Amino acid sequence: MIFLEGFKQRLDGAISASFRACAAALFLGLSMSAQNPPAYVDPQIKAALAEISATQIQTDIAKLVSFQTRSTLSAQDPAAIAANRGIGAAREWIKGQFETYSRDCAGCLEVKTDSFTQPVGERIPSPTEITNVYAVLRGTNPEDRERIVLVSGHYDSRNSNNDDRTGVAPGANDDASGTVVSLECARVLSKLKFPATIIFLTVAGEEQGLYGSKHFAEMARKKGWAIEAVLNNDIVGGDQSPLQDPHTVRVFSEGIPAAMVDPYQPPASTTLENEVARKNLRRLRVLAGENDSTSRELARYISATARIYQPGIVPLLEFRPDRYLRGGDHSSFNDQEFAAVRFTEFREDFNHQHQNVRTENGIEYGDLTKFVNFEYLANVARINAATLAALAAAPAPPQNVQLETKELSNDSTLHWDAPADGRAAGYEILWRATSAPDWQNSKQVNGSVTRTTVLLSKDNVIFAVESVDEAGHKSLPVVPTPER
Repeated sequence: MIFLEGFKQRLDGAISASFRACAAALFLGLSMSAQNPPAYVDPQIKAALAEISATQIQTDIAKLVSFQTRSTLSAQDPAAIAANRGIGAAREWIKGQFETYSRDCAGCLEVKTDSFTQPVGERIPSPTEITNVYAVLRGTNPEDRERIVLVSGHYDSRNSNNDDRTGVAPGANDDASGTVVSLECARVLSKLKFPATIIFLTVAGEEQGLYGSKHFAEMARKKGWAIEAVLNNDIVGGDQSPLQDPHTVRVFSEGIPAAMVDPYQPPASTTLENEVARKNLRRLRVLAGENDSTSRELARYISATARIYQPGIVPLLEFRPDRYLRGGDHSSFNDQEFAAVRFTEFREDFNHQHQNVRTENGIEYGDLTKFVNFEYLANVARINAATLAALAAAPAPPQNVQLETKELSNDSTLHWDAPADGRAAGYEILWRATSAPDWQNSKQVNGSVTRTTVLLSKDNVIFAVESVDEAGHKSLPVVPTPER
């Protein structure tokens, strides 16, 4: 009897505790939700997204495939270019497209190339010229134009044999699809003006080892370019297989930044590098910050932008740098400490990648145009364009964001410095449960206030702060560092 009475008391206590926890969670959720302000929809951005054309995308994919091969090792001499075959011909066509868009906007785009000779190395049997082609839409605000957001895809292709310089390698999905995202974003966004700068990039040498993007990212770092975000698109054609999800695109992002574990390039000394890496990782472990890198915040920004503009596709946040056994050009920018993510279709068909065009045992191999879903690709372009435009229109992120941890408290006080561009009309405090993948709630801080207290325990949530301009454009969120 005593045992039964004790069991009943423990059961009553557990139920009471459970009820209290549920009630507290419900109250917290309601109080958070009540503070969420309505999202601002920029009518110019919305109109630009409507101009993205699946028909234009199909035309551009077909043109890139028409060069037969875009292998980085293929011919790029004048005769090959005149014959419309090889990577040189593809390069000149891409450059011409950017120049056409620039003429249409009265010379608003600066069309450039970044050429270099890659020496003999892995997958490079002889010295090879590699050329990146890009267009720059300069920002209109003097205080913001040094800030850069960038979209990229690689225009080289390959078949089953990486060293095959002449065989057919259509590369419709890998990666004419990503190249066309850059082109289509340039076509529609060049008609608008933004305070910050947008770069529309296409790179070569990806299939040989990310050589083009590596060269470009290193150049950007050496020149001190302030690249806030890199959107890399690779295999985003929505291969039309029965198991494909045409409403989802994966967005891969690194958690632990490469610079934390490889702080010196090249290392000052192995001993120094190892010590700095250990300190970095110890600090990351103490703060539990492995899920809040700048690339992860960029991925969350993409998710939020998709909710606002409803581009017909939902980003699936993949909290890992890339797929198993594969790599992409975003990692070249990650290595140079830029926030960068990779867009990739939900389910890849490996029979249609890195394969000679053929049919065996009733199975079609090869990366052909007919396998591309052009409506899907147009939606991927829309989410890229929306993110680029939203970031380029936004003020700079807040600086020196800190969370006070000087004493025990169930409140959370944050403070920060206003961005130098002077365009922040206010700020937004974001937070999420420590177990939540995406931001859940927010609070507005208006005017010149750069300090606020939130009635939530810092132990229970992750915070971030973003700048907001008068219209409602929002910057990338910045997660605070503890202030002791």
